[in-house]
Amino acid sequence: MTNEAFARTKIDQLLKDTGWKISDGRSVRFEYPLSDGGKADYALFDRQGRAIAILEAKSTTVNLSSGEAQGLRYARQLGVRYVFLSNGEEIWFLDVDSDAHFREVETVFSQDDLVRKRAASELQKELLEVPIDTRIAGGGGRQFQVNCINKVCSAISKGRRKMLVEMATGSGKTRTAAALIKRLFEANVVTRALFIVDRNTLAIQTEDAFNEHLPHLPCYRVPRTGRRFQDEKRVTIVTLQTLVNEYEKYSSGYFDLIVIDECHRSIYGKWRRAIDHFDGLKIGLTATPCVMQNEPDLDDEDRAAIKDTLRFFEVEKPTFSYSMSEAIAAGHLVPYEIYRAMTAKTAATEGFSVKRDDIDWSALDEKAKVELEELFSESNPLVVDPTALERRFTVPERNRAMVREFRDVLEKGYVGVDGKQRAPEWGKTIVFAVTKKHAETLARMFDEHFADKKPSPTTRYADFVVSGLGPDDTVDGHSKIKRFQKEKFPQILVSVNMLDTGFDCPEIRNLVMARFTHSSILYQQMRGRGTRLAPGKDKFTLWDFSGVTLRHGDDESPGEGGIVVARPTVRPTATPRRLLTLDVHDEIDPSTREWVTVDEAGHAFMDADEAHAEALGASFEAWLQQAEFNTDQLRLLHLIKEQIKANATEMVLFESWRFDAPPLAMNGGFERARAVFNGEEQLERVLTSMNDAVFGVASAGREGASDTAKPNKPIN
Repeated sequence: MTNEAFARTKIDQLLKDTGWKISDGRSVRFEYPLSDGGKADYALFDRQGRAIAILEAKSTTVNLSSGEAQGLRYARQLGVRYVFLSNGEEIWFLDVDSDAHFREVETVFSQDDLVRKRAASELQKELLEVPIDTRIAGGGGRQFQVNCINKVCSAISKGRRKMLVEMATGSGKTRTAAALIKRLFEANVVTRALFIVDRNTLAIQTEDAFNEHLPHLPCYRVPRTGRRFQDEKRVTIVTLQTLVNEYEKYSSGYFDLIVIDECHRSIYGKWRRAIDHFDGLKIGLTATPCVMQNEPDLDDEDRAAIKDTLRFFEVEKPTFSYSMSEAIAAGHLVPYEIYRAMTAKTAATEGFSVKRDDIDWSALDEKAKVELEELFSESNPLVVDPTALERRFTVPERNRAMVREFRDVLEKGYVGVDGKQRAPEWGKTIVFAVTKKHAETLARMFDEHFADKKPSPTTRYADFVVSGLGPDDTVDGHSKIKRFQKEKFPQILVSVNMLDTGFDCPEIRNLVMARFTHSSILYQQMRGRGTRLAPGKDKFTLWDFSGVTLRHGDDESPGEGGIVVARPTVRPTATPRRLLTLDVHDEIDPSTREWVTVDEAGHAFMDADEAHAEALGASFEAWLQQAEFNTDQLRLLHLIKEQIKANATEMVLFESWRFDAPPLAMNGGFERARAVFNGEEQLERVLTSMNDAVFGVASAGREGASDTAKPNKPIN
């Protein structure tokens, strides 16, 4: 078989992969005669027999660029605007009427996708001449939203396919995105859009916003893995976790537009392959100032995230930027005051000592005793890093002191060094905690301390929500968040990883930082929860009990919109220090943020087994991105991924005998797998690598989740 004949065999399979019927004699026609006497390798037709694309096959030994002129000439002779070049491995695509250069795509577009693109192109309008709906964006003096939309549309009109929008939290990214999407649809630049978020709570929130702002543009949320995308809808809202388990089922042309919310967390690692799969225009939304990358004390992970974001969107700076200081100065966001009052233990920047005799050993369980004995065998006293509080050590009196201080200053205010007395406003409050146990403890303490403010003993003045991995998740988290947003009680919601990014509740008057983070990205996201405007709200108060504002240099000059009120350290009463080992990872990993999802009615349905299957799929994709595979190998590996997910409850290893069991047996069994990977030895190496990555990571995470479900009992 010649190299080109071999390539055509593989191209036939690529066409089948995206639904083309290569044997019906109508959809795909081979060696199609042209007016100059030449023949197109493949001509693609719609269901009415009208030509829509050319696919030019090339040998596996030559560069695809050698076929560009030939493919373009054939397309013009046949009167089509879409050209594909392929050697069976790579696929290049060109829209004759809008592209200057071919670009690489992951798949041949499906028949439906090409028909849809062609129909839209025939009705396409000049994008910048389509009016922006100022009922959605730009109203109330928010001209910056109109400027943003025009800047992005101008870039699209000039041929750019990736844009990055940086807008301060609370300045209306979702509304701006909705108005931009509407303009793109009305201009027929796009006909189907994908909006990506990193957890289901934000997917629900986005769905509500789009249904309000885009009532004539059918939107829907994909509620879970395994649910087919709805072809008839125009805007699909999906979490990264669901997308990474579903993307390969669709052609690269399925979406014309991909909007990535909070894109600094989503465009690298295990997610990138799923996002790169689709060829549509890509617009990233972030509240993280990309100029931070040059700050000398920036956290290394933050610096890498910003660098990766700029690199992905192929820009040196965002397409459009609107900072928090600009928004506050213009009156679109409220300024804030920082009330800093650390306990003696928290303020001990060089660490504080804990003696062996400080511990009430009789109240500890055996596991905690063993861990502490090991620690004290190395050093007595221990020197505890304050940033480890509530991760490795808990000081119950520290939590009580924070709760007491919060109530005391709310009621009495505080006279600062300038002699002025200020008082924070009573109202909705978010408390950022470290772990589930920490959140539950603080919620109970706040509830008890504000018991006199409750209409009945059964009302919760304070509650908590947690998103992590496995049994520690708050199963009814969405309903708790809805109550917090819509009802009077609870007034205080303690959060772990649920409300720090994307959460929208304009009524927030107080943010309590009971957790510490080195991440400037995360800190600014958390701080942004309080900036939104609301009736009667002219500021919010950021309570720093962890020293996090000092870490990030947040002293809020007037131009930035805030005042620092620093009170002397609050020293807890002298009581024995009691410790608890938790060993919870510091930073937030998007892959562990939303294992409990909800259906359309808001009820939780994902159990631990479903969560584990989704985790395995995400781990598989992370592994897949680390190596190079050809198209035949990728096709087989995706079948393996589906088998792993389908058998997640009992499978602890994918072994080669499974190739000879249904349904993989129908794909040629072990002999086919061995041939695809050029021999049994190479196949076994691939399976070993995959098993180590998939079952090692995901299973360890599951075991860790089980361990955290049974934490050591704290001493109160």
